[in-house]
Amino acid sequence: MSGTGSGVPERLSHAVFDVAAAAAGLPETSATMVADHRFTEDAAASARVFRVYRPTPPHTHASCDEYLYVLTGRCRMKFGDEAPVEVGPGKLVVFKRDVVHSVPEILEEPLVFLSVDTPRREPRDIRFVTEGTGTPDTFMRQAD
Repeated sequence: MSGTGSGVPERLSHAVFDVAAAAAGLPETSATMVADHRFTEDAAASARVFRVYRPTPPHTHASCDEYLYVLTGRCRMKFGDEAPVEVGPGKLVVFKRDVVHSVPEILEEPLVFLSVDTPRREPRDIRFVTEGTGTPDTFMRQAD
């Protein structure tokens, strides 16, 4: 195994992760919209947990498709011009790269997702639809 410098192995032959402990270790507050803890960094896919602290404006990701499983909390999610949908624990949300998505409203906190991104999502891969609504640095904080 080789490392990425972040303590996350680039390639695993196998692993067991304590998702609940990682989710519990996310900070109570954050200056950014999202904080995450990454489990894997393989080129084919990355796995992580992340907490959403405030509504996120419409944005896309160019490098990956996302598979989000809601661990805790509830929110409304919006995709493109469709009406918002409510998601909560046990729901799996799937969307492809370049799909505009947002979290316009957090209904119950903490809002935590387990995410698998295929292929690997670069942490700075975020494009906001409306200029001035965010940057990669205001969007996500990396949790150690």
